[in-house]
Amino acid sequence: MRKSLPLATTAVVGLAIAASAAPAYAADEAAGSAQLSVLHAVPDLPVDVYVNGELTLDDFNPGDLAGPLELPGGDYEIAITAADAADASEPVLGPVDVSLEGGGNYTAAAHLDAEGNPTVTAFGNDTSELAAGEGRLTVRHVAAAPEVDIWANGEVAVEALANPDEASLDLAAGTLEAAVSLTGESDPVIGPADVEVAEGVNTIVYAWGSAEDGNLALATQTVDATHSAPDGVPTGDFEVAAGQSTAGWVAGIGVLALIGVGAVTMGVRAKSRV
Repeated sequence: MRKSLPLATTAVVGLAIAASAAPAYAADEAAGSAQLSVLHAVPDLPVDVYVNGELTLDDFNPGDLAGPLELPGGDYEIAITAADAADASEPVLGPVDVSLEGGGNYTAAAHLDAEGNPTVTAFGNDTSELAAGEGRLTVRHVAAAPEVDIWANGEVAVEALANPDEASLDLAAGTLEAAVSLTGESDPVIGPADVEVAEGVNTIVYAWGSAEDGNLALATQTVDATHSAPDGVPTGDFEVAAGQSTAGWVAGIGVLALIGVGAVTMGVRAKSRV
């Protein structure tokens, strides 16, 4: 059954076949092309991705993060099939219809819900203005796992983040130590890892995989944000944290980048679907 769901500048739309909404963001909401990235976060399921019936991503493997595709604003049909399917007539997910706002920046994530069922969620990537010397961190829970706590510099920074919610904040650029644990536990299931918070960039981290199957992993995406009077802005380089599972990106490999505390004064924005 097909769902038709708007991806307006005021909504982050869950394309979960039964979807819901939360805020989305655009650097230029009125005009221009939309940018769409696609994350494959369903373990053990190579797929093909079709946009408007055309094969767009062939043999897309778990952990891969592709894009951004630059598309004119408008309506698109996305279908995900088994790898090497002849066409999009028998999708394993979708098809779903999405409406992309010109100037918007989006990521569609195929992932497991908290119970382990494959689903698709679309997120709006926050490219709003950053002050000079600041970076933005966004954490997205797209794993088959219960609620998680986000740790930074040895302290819990975000409690009980649920699939498929996100939390984000703006903070001074620099390096901090981050980890993820199941809510109420102190032993990390991901990390700890040193994280560079890049100035002028929204670093987006996806925790994906399955806690039960022991294959939790990370995918990291960076998106440039607008900012005032930068003193040198990194533009999306990637690093690898030793011993961590990471996801492929068209230009490189991502590392865990989560939430910082300590000397940083934070305002955490946690977004949930209702």
